[in-house]
Amino acid sequence: MATKTLRELTGLDETPAKLAESTLILVDYQNTYTRGELELEGWRAALDAAAELLARAREVGAEVIHVVHDGGEGSLYDVEAWTGGIHPDVAPTEGERVVRKKAPDAFVGTDLGDHVDAAGHQDIVVIGFMTHMCVTFTAQGAFLRGNRPTVVANACASRGLPVLGAELGADQVHSSGLAVIRDLYGVVVASGDSLG
Repeated sequence: MATKTLRELTGLDETPAKLAESTLILVDYQNTYTRGELELEGWRAALDAAAELLARAREVGAEVIHVVHDGGEGSLYDVEAWTGGIHPDVAPTEGERVVRKKAPDAFVGTDLGDHVDAAGHQDIVVIGFMTHMCVTFTAQGAFLRGNRPTVVANACASRGLPVLGAELGADQVHSSGLAVIRDLYGVVVASGDSLG
């Protein structure tokens, strides 16, 4: 018998968001994840999927919000330096908001919630780096404030991590993050094709 998620057991809606009726939140597509100590496995494919989804969102007139982690001057997340900058493939255009955060949950200590509320959509689509960290916690934050998050798996990426003397591969960490989201916090879809 297949394991049921908390969403299934509590009767939460499993319908993916429709892109045209949602706010698209792009989390931490920062250059630091494309090389060096924090390079993510599969970042290029995830970034390509994100760029495609961003283009579609713009075409259908969806609200788009970019989020960056601001780690301060000299850090791996220095938003004034190349490392902390948003990758040019998904760079904001004029009129698209950029929210700077300090915590994994992009709603904590920022005005992201105000922008989401102003857009008028309960549904949000969350994509970004890293799946197990800021994508998961931002989806959780959205859920806890009453939004309906949908996370697009192929537009996210993670890295391998050590735990209890073992090394989990990036795919395992990515899948684990998605499983946590899928259990309660949001709908998880394989690609943007599921967003209508």
